[in-house]
Amino acid sequence: MKTTAAVLYEMGLPRPYAQSQPLKTEELDLDGPGPGEVLVEVKAAGLCHSDLSVIDGARPRPLPMALGHEAAGVVRELGAGVDDLAEGDHVVMIFVPACGHCLPCSEGRPALCEPAARANGEGRLLSGRRPLSKNGRTINHHMGVAAFSRFTVTSRRSLVKVDPALALAEAALFGCAVMTGVGAVLNTARVQAGQSVAVVGLGGVGLNALLGALLVGADPVIALDLVPEKLELARQLGASAAVNAGDKDAEEQVRALSPGGVDHALEMAGSVPALELAYRITRRGGTTVTAGLAHPEKRLSIQQVSLVGEERTLKGSYIGSCVPLRDIPRYVGLYRRGRLPVDRLLSERVRHADLNLAFDRLAEGKTVRQILEP
Repeated sequence: MKTTAAVLYEMGLPRPYAQSQPLKTEELDLDGPGPGEVLVEVKAAGLCHSDLSVIDGARPRPLPMALGHEAAGVVRELGAGVDDLAEGDHVVMIFVPACGHCLPCSEGRPALCEPAARANGEGRLLSGRRPLSKNGRTINHHMGVAAFSRFTVTSRRSLVKVDPALALAEAALFGCAVMTGVGAVLNTARVQAGQSVAVVGLGGVGLNALLGALLVGADPVIALDLVPEKLELARQLGASAAVNAGDKDAEEQVRALSPGGVDHALEMAGSVPALELAYRITRRGGTTVTAGLAHPEKRLSIQQVSLVGEERTLKGSYIGSCVPLRDIPRYVGLYRRGRLPVDRLLSERVRHADLNLAFDRLAEGKTVRQILEP
């Protein structure tokens, strides 16, 4: 069958992307679903920094590649062996399709699935297939999802069924931003009520981390970013205080709000200076968590003795250390009960014609979560 998708042929083109046009919207050939796979009509896809980091070359991937990894849609066809979904089901797409058999999966850590990591790095599905092509040339799949497409084929293990009453534009957020941000608070940091939290970097993931900290009753919850509008949004969402991370005395401001530093500092900007700041504002005995994806060549330098002498913890968090089949229904339930207002993070709705311009907005920090509606 035919589909329309946004394809990246060259990484590292200069900004503005509205001029250099790194993403080309093209008609592609799409093979039907193989065993254990599903054809999905994509209804909404979020624009995330993980997409941007492929476009700008910070996270190299095999090219050409159909981008997009945070999405929701409707099941249109089932491959052989898929008997727990039906045509018409609404699904959220998961960009780590856990195999269920490797050591991390057997330990209950599907975010670290080894076959999925290999498949994603090679631009293929968990089965090994690459079902997209153009004029006989194979087009790689981004994170097993390739969500900036009208239709896509994914592994069954990349899908979580959701209630059709949930708007698909909102459902898409749960595939990455909510799972990563809220999960970093609940699963990775395991923040407790009354503990102090600072969130450094207020993009879609960072603001979801802020919502997660508020959800569990952290106090105070301090928001840090360079963009005044994002700091104001954090205040509106319930942050105890907002600090401009560019201020020379940003660290002192945090310590004035939480003497000695915070129990948990979460870095969500994908920036070494942001992670360094997060580490500095963490108290003795506290935990610094990073979910930001910096360029592979970037290095963090910390005082080693502080890890020992102050009993610090520095942790990475990938997709919020989530078990998607367990956590997404929980987070959706919290949202529908008004306890996790992720819909307030939705920014513009965009079409394919404006996709490059939308990534300019994302790169400039002028938006939180834009949604592509193919």
